[in-house]
Amino acid sequence: MEYTREQLLEAKRQIDSTLHKLRATIQTFEAKEDARRYKSQITLAKRRVEAFTIAKELIDRELDRL
Repeated sequence: MEYTREQLLEAKRQIDSTLHKLRATIQTFEAKEDARRYKSQITLAKRRVEAFTIAKELIDRELDRL
C-alpha cells in the first residue's frame, strides 16, 4: 500500500507521542514503592516501546525513499 508523505509524517508524530507516554508510564511504575507488583505492566510497556521504535524506523526508511 502506498502512503503519502503527510500520512507518514503524521503516523511518525503519533508514534513519538505514544512513545513519550509509554516511557513516562515505565518510569512511574518503576518508581513505585513495590515495583515488582507492576512487573507485567512494565514488561508490556517496554515491549510496546520496542515495537513502536521499530515502526518509527520503518517509517523513516520509507520517508527517505520518497
